[in-house]
Amino acid sequence: MTPPFPLITLTGGPRERGLQYGRQARDRIHRSVSIYGGQIQGMALGRSDIEPIVQAFLPKIEAFDPAYVEEMRGIAEGAGLELSDVAMINARTEILRLAQRESELKRLDQHPDGCTGAILLPSVTASGRLLHGQNWDWRAECAESTVVLKIRREDGPDILTMTEAGGLARCGLNSAGIAVTANYLSCDRDYTQAGVPLALLRRKVLETEHVALALRTVYATPKSASNNLMVSHAGGFGLDIECAPDESFLVHPVNGMLVHANHWQSPVALGKLRDTGIANSPDSLYRDVRVRQLLEADSGKLGLDHLRAAFFDDFAKPWSVCRPPRMTVEGNMSASVAMVLMDPAAGRMEVAPLPALNREFTTYSLDLQ
Repeated sequence: MTPPFPLITLTGGPRERGLQYGRQARDRIHRSVSIYGGQIQGMALGRSDIEPIVQAFLPKIEAFDPAYVEEMRGIAEGAGLELSDVAMINARTEILRLAQRESELKRLDQHPDGCTGAILLPSVTASGRLLHGQNWDWRAECAESTVVLKIRREDGPDILTMTEAGGLARCGLNSAGIAVTANYLSCDRDYTQAGVPLALLRRKVLETEHVALALRTVYATPKSASNNLMVSHAGGFGLDIECAPDESFLVHPVNGMLVHANHWQSPVALGKLRDTGIANSPDSLYRDVRVRQLLEADSGKLGLDHLRAAFFDDFAKPWSVCRPPRMTVEGNMSASVAMVLMDPAAGRMEVAPLPALNREFTTYSLDLQ
């Protein structure tokens, strides 16, 4: 049996939360650093090559929100690491790609951060409640370095988020009813400018009380790389925002639901940029279709169990919605690291690590009721 992700409860200000986090999740944070440090070494790069890349992101993070740097300092101190180690975890998408450019190997990214996500509006659910979830596809060993954070905040909504240990957020929900998931995207504009690390955009969304301001963060914040962010609100709203580094494109619900994988869907986006991710994620072209078909068959009576069943789909296995561990071209082990199912109105999240191998879910809650 795959063990559940540990729950880490954090309170107080940014530095205090960071210290608690670093101390309670020390082993898993060290595992995160080891995973990405090993990937960088595989590019024939050393710490001296990576340090300037990491340091270049710190001013961007500081300008976006200085509290994030303070929280990272606390995490580093609590875990016995350097600030640059924790910054690397929080900007790992950007740092790994920029490190790749420095590498003499010059290999294509054959290990994209996948995902298949869905939002179900109240009009198609049996309970009349909005539901939101995803499969997170990435390195299989991240099942050993992932945690769930319950953040009791003094200056905004409480947060429940699943993230790689040392990270400030990945996907999750807050006590104001806002939820967010993200999907890998790639285009020909990536890394033509410096922007805010994608993980910190998700954290900012989860710190936000008003959905309008959460959408503004996603839509208007400059980024280094493309990403797809699915934002929902328990009141019955869902929107998909496909983000290039310098421009954002909207995908609206169809027949009461949003489903997205790892290719661009917006006709406007496809008329303005070139999708460079399909070559490495060709299964994306049917994963969203499969999930939508399975969900539409029971439209009007959908619940978390329907979402669960759709995300367990094994069509074209191992290139399936629920990805079993398989080797990539680069020799890394890839898998659906976790399945996440959220009921934002209840402040509740169900998570199964490595769902292709494990069907045991753990329920995490903000205890709103």
